[in-house]
Amino acid sequence: MAMRFVFLISCVLLVGVTVEQTLTLSVNESRPLFSFYPMNILTNGTVVDKVNSFADLEQDLELGNQMKGKLCAKNYTSCMQNDPDYEASLSKVTGRLFANSPPFDLSTLDGVGEECRKDSRRFLDALRTFQMWALQMYDASAKVPSGFLSGNINQLGDFDLCMSSRSMEDRPIYGKYCLPSLQVETPHNAYLSAIHNRLYAHQVLKSKFEDPGHRVPKFSSVNWALCVPHTCTTRDVDIGFRNVVQQIFAGTDFEYKTEMDPQMCSSAKPETNVNYGFIYGTAFFVSVFLVAAAAGLYDYLNGDKPKNDWIMAFSLRRNLQSMLSIEKQANDLEAVHGIRFINALMLIFSHKSMALLFLPYTNRTAMSEIIGQPWTVIGRAASLYTDPFIMLSGTLTAYSLFGRLQKNIRINILEEYASRLFRIVPTLGALILFCTFVLPFIGSGPMWNLVITHHSHICKKNWWRNLMFIHNYFGFKDMCLTHTHHVGIDTQLFFTSPFMVLVLWKWPKKGAFTLATIALISTIMRYYVTYSMKLSNYIHFGTSIEQLFNTADYMYILPPHRLTVYIMGIFLGYLLRNCKNIILKPIQLQFGNVLAIISFVTSFIGPAFMGSINYIYDPVHAAWYASFAPILWCFSFAWIIFTHQNGYKSFISEMFAFRYFKLWTKISYTVYLTQFPIFFYNVGTLRHSEYYQFIPKNLNILELICIFGLSSLLTLLFETPFQNIKNIIFRKKRAPETAKKLS
Repeated sequence: MAMRFVFLISCVLLVGVTVEQTLTLSVNESRPLFSFYPMNILTNGTVVDKVNSFADLEQDLELGNQMKGKLCAKNYTSCMQNDPDYEASLSKVTGRLFANSPPFDLSTLDGVGEECRKDSRRFLDALRTFQMWALQMYDASAKVPSGFLSGNINQLGDFDLCMSSRSMEDRPIYGKYCLPSLQVETPHNAYLSAIHNRLYAHQVLKSKFEDPGHRVPKFSSVNWALCVPHTCTTRDVDIGFRNVVQQIFAGTDFEYKTEMDPQMCSSAKPETNVNYGFIYGTAFFVSVFLVAAAAGLYDYLNGDKPKNDWIMAFSLRRNLQSMLSIEKQANDLEAVHGIRFINALMLIFSHKSMALLFLPYTNRTAMSEIIGQPWTVIGRAASLYTDPFIMLSGTLTAYSLFGRLQKNIRINILEEYASRLFRIVPTLGALILFCTFVLPFIGSGPMWNLVITHHSHICKKNWWRNLMFIHNYFGFKDMCLTHTHHVGIDTQLFFTSPFMVLVLWKWPKKGAFTLATIALISTIMRYYVTYSMKLSNYIHFGTSIEQLFNTADYMYILPPHRLTVYIMGIFLGYLLRNCKNIILKPIQLQFGNVLAIISFVTSFIGPAFMGSINYIYDPVHAAWYASFAPILWCFSFAWIIFTHQNGYKSFISEMFAFRYFKLWTKISYTVYLTQFPIFFYNVGTLRHSEYYQFIPKNLNILELICIFGLSSLLTLLFETPFQNIKNIIFRKKRAPETAKKLS
């Protein structure tokens, strides 16, 4: 009993001595350690509570150690200097750890820059003494994980940990995050080839280092994060990464390539240059919003009083009321709104599916097996969903122009062009400005430079092509806002529409024959180019980035190859104006309905087999799809519009004519513009591997809300105000002419 008492007293005295020693240790020099202790263990450095038992003492000791750890986390450097006992505990553990996962060493390699060598040695020396900044850099680099056979081969490390690492010397070392790539060719050995196939997730999308990777992912590359001193160049990292890979594959038959793209590195060293582009760009958007808000306040305060039209053009209040209005307008083609909505949603889904392939997944092989099913045609037929927009553009243009011709209203072609430009140019220009000068500076991440910053550099050089609507003639690789190729195609076809309408109006038979011949030639061109160049409008399983880009550059984004469906729209507009009172017999209506259903199913379900994981590309399949799927797909919707407009309504046509779809029409243009920046913002800011699940990943509700919200804002601040300005400019000129013709 006495011995236990003496032992207890000794422990209490030991605690007292320990506390006295720790009083000098503080994270903030003005804040003593004891001021942080819980309960009443210490007061002015003395024990005041009676220790009732040995268990109480153990608990007090544990709490003291926890508090010391919390304090140490506030200033690691000071803590290291005052408590060197940690070295004995960590040296053995970390020695074994570094033996299994050695740090990335650039200090001894030939060809590495002298500054990088020196800082790498400083990094290794600091790591041996467990300095926090060096531990952060080591910890931030990727390590060998489990799940390689599940496709878990892309390792992003810890981006934020690397970017926050900084040594405390006079000449500090900052962390630099790099994401080099490795590509292992398919082995000749059958069994190794099968393993390779699993590692690379069945090669759902094939890529090469030479392919552009800022809009379509380099799916065949392995990305491996490294955190190095900021003085190391991408060339230095490339030398070191190649050296590591050579050691892994030495003496084997594996063929491989490595790449260190400069845009895949991000340095934590603070930038000293002021970015005026970001400042001016942000100021511009803030100013536009303030103008719209001020105009809305002016609208509200003046009530029913006469108001200035130019100020009211920017009124946020009035433009919001206009955007939310679902009142029926004269000559409205009701079914068009629902058709726009359905195809736009399917296009969003398709674009999202491609963006998801950028991301690393712990179960990427399972992901490929999921999307290697025929039913994934809904995401693979992206090109098909843009064709109805081209057809509807031709329909609405022809419907409007034929209506004015029937009323003997003169068509001013220059005015039509100006009206079109007023609608699309300001909104497109605002998006280019945002993506070029603002977006690159409001986020960061492992792939941020690739998908956001690199793209902004392209826009700085080539923005003028977009505003001249000729960007689709320069290819996908160097196109600013690649998804806006459709705007260029549609605008160019629109410029030809008055001539098509006039030919069909003045010479109905000859004009119809001429347009039908042009449409036939366009169809034949699509077949020939697709077959001869081995293109594919349908994203089949195992397609390559090279094939996708060639398809876009030589066929998909060129107006002559998209003329067929636009001319179908011109014909539909003509029929809607000239066949208002047509009477269809029941057999005719049923035949048309059956033909529309067959056309829909054939164009949509027909190519599903090309999405199978076992599909082998056949240019004949691709050529038939490129030639006839757009015609069949658009015909099914054209029939719905025609019959509904002539009073032959059905459940399907009534569904498409649901009046709230008009709200979608108000923002459909801006939804098309904003979806890609949002998708790639999320790709660029991703920090870690995820687990793929089809519905949660493809149906991201928050992302859809952001798309609809930003689209609405862009509509309110740019599209609608400039529509109002256009109306103000043309109103006085058009009104007397219209009155004269009607009289």
